[in-house]
Amino acid sequence: MAETPDRQKCEHLAEAKVEDILRAASSWAKEAPPALTPAILAVCVRLAEMVADQRHYLAPLPEPQETERKTVLSLVAERLRSKRVIAEIESHLQALADMELRATGSWSLVASAQAEWVTTAIGFLEKSAGALPPKERPDSYWADDVVGGIIVSIKAIIGTDDLHVRIESQYSGGKRASAEPPAPDAP
Repeated sequence: MAETPDRQKCEHLAEAKVEDILRAASSWAKEAPPALTPAILAVCVRLAEMVADQRHYLAPLPEPQETERKTVLSLVAERLRSKRVIAEIESHLQALADMELRATGSWSLVASAQAEWVTTAIGFLEKSAGALPPKERPDSYWADDVVGGIIVSIKAIIGTDDLHVRIESQYSGGKRASAEPPAPDAP
């Protein structure tokens, strides 16, 4: 039976992760014109929410760490949907939601769904930049760089790098895939 995690500790950890996510979004927005900051923040918050919601697909940890991690990620996802976080970016989140394929549990397992979301996020940022006067628009490929950086940042903050290990394990029958070709059969 799973132990009940320390709720106050989990809430503190979740709040720290949300603050780290918001700092990462601000950091990625520094290189872009200020008018694009809300759009970049919306992409960062939405991706972080989707990644936190994938807590059931992570490689399990020993108890009580597993229960604590699921609790913290659940709290992170909830906080990322809170008015405090979305108040100033609500219209940007809605515009992004109007463009995106709504993520389901398959988002973490289906590469095409992940690629589609990345393409949607890039398109959303490019559309936001297109609304600026031509002289204020960022360079070509800036949206690709920002979305790629946001993905890496969010995975590091939330700690989901082991998500890929879990997926690999599911598709390789519980064994880590080998980089070496199989040995030829003996005659």
